[in-house]
Amino acid sequence: MRQIVPTRNEITFQPHELIVSKTDLKGRITYANRVFCRIAGYEEKELIGVPHSIIRHPDMPRAVFKLLWDMLAARNEVFAYVKNMNKHGDYYWVFAHVTPSFGANREVVGYHSNRRVPRRDVIANVIEPLYADLIKIEASESNAKAGMMRSFDRLTDIVKSKARSYDELIFSL
Repeated sequence: MRQIVPTRNEITFQPHELIVSKTDLKGRITYANRVFCRIAGYEEKELIGVPHSIIRHPDMPRAVFKLLWDMLAARNEVFAYVKNMNKHGDYYWVFAHVTPSFGANREVVGYHSNRRVPRRDVIANVIEPLYADLIKIEASESNAKAGMMRSFDRLTDIVKSKARSYDELIFSL
């Protein structure tokens, strides 16, 4: 897969649109709706079977994804502001709702994500400064895992200082 260089071009989608995707337990895309394909700049056939991280923007702290995966592993839903990158390096912000998908015996069989247009004021005033701080912490360690854990600790400290839970914090913004 080719290396995508991030641009400074932001793309947006309409408030009535939903970006929808499903993945297997490993995070490989099993479904992508038309809005996802259009915004991400990929054909559906380019997305199916590839890791969802294909749209990960380098401005996203790894700690946020650790939190997301920890919550999903506990069979909880999670809401998060996420900066994604399309096939051409352009970025787009979303407010994501990610849930486990359950099989007939209540086992987790995959994940489902709906993304909406996020609140611009929250991104500008809270999320971008927070994520920049977390990225800086992650980059300050020579060991990537240690940096991610320090960043994760910072994120959890912020949550504890402002709310009872991560979701409560996100919905209070």
